[in-house]
Amino acid sequence: MATDDLFAARRDENLRAEAPLPARMRPRDLSEVVGQKHLLREGAAFRSMVEMGTLSSLILWGPPGSGKTTLARLISTSTNAHFEPLSATNAGVKDVREVLARADQRLGEGRGRTVLFLDEIHRFSKSQQDALLPGVEDGVVILVGATTENPFFEVNSPLISRATVFRTEPLTPDEVAEVVLRAADDAMRGVGMKIDPDAVEALSVRVGGDARLALNTLDMAATIARGRDAPSITEDMVGEALQRRVIRYDKTGDRHYDVISAFIKSMRGSDADAALYWLQTMVEAGEDPKFIARRMIVFASEDIGLADSYALSVANAAFRTVEIVGLPEANYALTHSALYLTLAPKSNTTAVAMHDAKQSVADGPLGEVPAHLRSGATQGEKDMGIGVGYKYPHDAPGSVVPQQYLPDGLENTILYHPKQTGAERDIADRLTKIDTILGKTRNTFDS
Repeated sequence: MATDDLFAARRDENLRAEAPLPARMRPRDLSEVVGQKHLLREGAAFRSMVEMGTLSSLILWGPPGSGKTTLARLISTSTNAHFEPLSATNAGVKDVREVLARADQRLGEGRGRTVLFLDEIHRFSKSQQDALLPGVEDGVVILVGATTENPFFEVNSPLISRATVFRTEPLTPDEVAEVVLRAADDAMRGVGMKIDPDAVEALSVRVGGDARLALNTLDMAATIARGRDAPSITEDMVGEALQRRVIRYDKTGDRHYDVISAFIKSMRGSDADAALYWLQTMVEAGEDPKFIARRMIVFASEDIGLADSYALSVANAAFRTVEIVGLPEANYALTHSALYLTLAPKSNTTAVAMHDAKQSVADGPLGEVPAHLRSGATQGEKDMGIGVGYKYPHDAPGSVVPQQYLPDGLENTILYHPKQTGAERDIADRLTKIDTILGKTRNTFDS
């Protein structure tokens, strides 16, 4: 082993001894990893790649505490590659180039390959990511990027095309419990202290699948227990260490979009319980209540529409309440609106009609306004036939009069097809009578 690698190994060993519990308990080989069974099962692509040593650059995408750093380190140790960690929060192009230079020298001297682990790769700018490309293309380094954000949005296309993306999942409560018990029992690396079963359960459920948070909390709870000369870690100590349940949420990240998507789809599916759950997840996580209210306004027209036109008023009222009252009191209005929208009859005919109308406009030349519908404000215009021949609907029975309203060539176009649901059923019946007068034929969808 070269001198610099020997010193680095000794330094790492000393740091590990004083490191926080998550670092001390980091798995030493794949068999110690808890969770990520889809990546580590026999025959899985990730496991096969590591075991066979056929490494290529990859990106690990998943929530905090799901083991991305651990997997990156195991890739390095399993293949006897040198591990070079960088964090995009404090590294720049200069740091990247220095790592590439060291890796190139190491490779040239026959000291093996280098794994460049770049944590939070999504925080690197385009120019910083571009600086990685030469080393990745030439195989000077094996890039392992870690990100909590969708790499297909946050990582440059040239870099993504040269890497394989693997998704890590949050640990289940049972898996977190396994991590906690392992650390509690381990007197050398862990806390080496008894923990009550209800404390294990509380900790496993409350950390949102984040193993790192679970271990940090366990470490703090053990400190509390020792300070009180207690024989074991109790549920109360876990609660004191954790303070409150963690809601895994990032207002600018994937979780933000995933939860609002779940909220909208739950309302669309008329599942009131699910809609309430996702709503309160956002509220408790500190989501902007105006964002939630705006999405409900859109939903009222997009997914309910004419089946219950009052839904739009309810959603608008909730938004106005948020503006006037603010949280926490405005939560009542948000909940009121969410329940109303969820339980209202559903119809997407407004959205479909809007899309079809836009498509009709985009597909052909702009239709000319029929002469009788034009604004004939002057006598000269009327002498040219502009505005002449228009039939005033209020002079006809039922205030409907047969005449052409669409441009020539489009007069038989049908864009709105009502559903037989909610208030739209009555609208469909009235539209049938209007169509009879106007000479139109359209489809009416079953609810």
